[in-house]
Amino acid sequence: MTRQDYEKRFRTYPEVMTIMEFCAMLGVGDTYARKLLRKNLVEHFIIRNTYYIPKAKVVDFMLSPNYILVLNRFRRDVK
Repeated sequence: MTRQDYEKRFRTYPEVMTIMEFCAMLGVGDTYARKLLRKNLVEHFIIRNTYYIPKAKVVDFMLSPNYILVLNRFRRDVK
């Protein structure tokens, strides 16, 4: 998929998301999403112990080679 495809697909999401919106966007659970953020695979910022993730950075992550590796590992862990 291209950047435009992802941007069109996720146009209903806010420009800066909370962890729950991030989970919904990637289709993963809270714990796994937090692991991705703690490993700094997706750029984010924290204000008063709350994660905020820019939508553009999520799209950047989804376009990176890391996304395929993470997705494959997640699917393997779920089975």
